[in-house]
Amino acid sequence: MLRRIFIYLVLVLAAMSTARAVPAAQAQAPVIVEIELQDVVHPVSADYVKEGLDHAKNIGARAVILRINTPGGLIDSMREIVEAVLSSPVPVITWVGPNGARAASAGFFILLAGDVAVMAPGTNSGAAHPVSIAGGKIDDVMEKKILSDATAYIRSYVAKRGRNAHLAELGVSESQSFTAEEALKENLIDAVISDVEGIIQRYDGKEIRRFDDRKATLNFGGATVETFEMTARQKILSRVLDPNLAFVLALAGLLGLYVEITHPGLILPGVIGGISFILALFAFNLLPLNWTGAALILLAIGMFVLEATVASHGILALGGIVAMVAGALMLVKGPIPQLRIQLGTTLAVAVPLAFITVFLVRLVYLSHQRKSVTGEEGMIGELGVAKSAIHNDGKVLVHGEHWNAFSEKPIPAGSRVRVVNLHGLRVEVEAVDDVGGPAGH
Repeated sequence: MLRRIFIYLVLVLAAMSTARAVPAAQAQAPVIVEIELQDVVHPVSADYVKEGLDHAKNIGARAVILRINTPGGLIDSMREIVEAVLSSPVPVITWVGPNGARAASAGFFILLAGDVAVMAPGTNSGAAHPVSIAGGKIDDVMEKKILSDATAYIRSYVAKRGRNAHLAELGVSESQSFTAEEALKENLIDAVISDVEGIIQRYDGKEIRRFDDRKATLNFGGATVETFEMTARQKILSRVLDPNLAFVLALAGLLGLYVEITHPGLILPGVIGGISFILALFAFNLLPLNWTGAALILLAIGMFVLEATVASHGILALGGIVAMVAGALMLVKGPIPQLRIQLGTTLAVAVPLAFITVFLVRLVYLSHQRKSVTGEEGMIGELGVAKSAIHNDGKVLVHGEHWNAFSEKPIPAGSRVRVVNLHGLRVEVEAVDDVGGPAGH
């Protein structure tokens, strides 16, 4: 079952991966490719930006405008984007826009990597101090190493671009943030422009110096702007990388698989559970995971199961909720709040999950504990009537059936009897005094 679910999911995602909204591979007119980095910087968004730059190279685009509006993200993914921008054969204009957008943390590094760096009015950038993804405080020596690496990295290409490397370092080491006007005044960026059309008008015919020191003239005459869209696959996976959604998918997946295992043949819970759990595994494989948090969540699930089978008067369930909340808050420790599981999500999931798990496990437990009502166990304790005198031999009527019977003590015909044992096709009975209601007639 799970293997079929996995194969189906892979085929669906593979099919979606080729679907793009703008098939401009055969474009003849001059093209400017616009890439929109509008979310957290993570492996999926990094792949999207790199694919966009490759697409621009393949169609011979005049330039790429990389629109940035991000709270930041993962360091490794940021470095991938910066390296792709610096090595792009097509000139890259990085632009923080539209008005009110931001290029915080990892976005600050990406903004300053462009051949031309532009911000829209009312935008800001900076606050790029590296944060430990393990959560909590790190020792001074390790913090200095991380900070030194980050400042050296941004200085290495900002200075070569001819921009203010010292102020760029302060954006990292001191977490300074800059408005568009401040960044322009301090030579961090090249212009403040409110829209893409303004960028095209401003830089058409301008000469720029590429990262490899070659000079290039931007020629935008007659060029059209093509927006390079994420594939459906990338959009789905980008949403799945939200730690809150990944957490919900993981628990929903476990619950669905449990229902399918305990109730074989329902199919739907297994399908939904399998897909949800595989998507959650994909997300957790890319997110900064804390294994202590994962252990606490597994402990919480164990407590919920025990609550259904042990008379703890709710103590185990309460302990499970506490462990679930603590584990979820520790599970993903990203460098920005958008890469962490929020308390509201944790509480909204943990409490209902506790009740649902206890209820389902209790049903399964009771079904296994229920007394059998057929066969030998079903006969013992049943009442009947002696159809003849019984001692070493005799006849009784039980459940509307005649049985050969025997007893330790003599029992007169017509007496009420109770079955105490079953020996093949003979029942052992005993007399019952003062038993009301019908027996077996």
